[in-house]
Amino acid sequence: MCKYAYGVRKTEDILRLVRQRAAMRILFLPHAVRQMSHAERMISPSDVRRAIRRGEVIEDYPGDTRGHSCLIMGEDLSGETIHIVCSPKLDYLAIITAYRPAEEEWSVDFRLRRKL
Repeated sequence: MCKYAYGVRKTEDILRLVRQRAAMRILFLPHAVRQMSHAERMISPSDVRRAIRRGEVIEDYPGDTRGHSCLIMGEDLSGETIHIVCSPKLDYLAIITAYRPAEEEWSVDFRLRRKL
């Protein structure tokens, strides 16, 4: 298996790193704040924190130009599915975006992208 940024090799490793950095500090990038604030989305920082604590990595992007990032699937405080794209940095977790996955774009369990 290839070695990626921060010496991460598996999805369990990237998830552990994400959670470690989130425990240090979470930085919501402007794009994430805009996406989370849409009237039809309304995702709170608490929703994101919960999803990071309890969610799972469903896609890994080791070659992302913003740095190694991943897509986490989790649940908001009301139990609805949310997706979070984030990137662990040296002393914080950058939240790139957060959204509610569209049923027509994802499998029934929201883990796999549909081929459109």
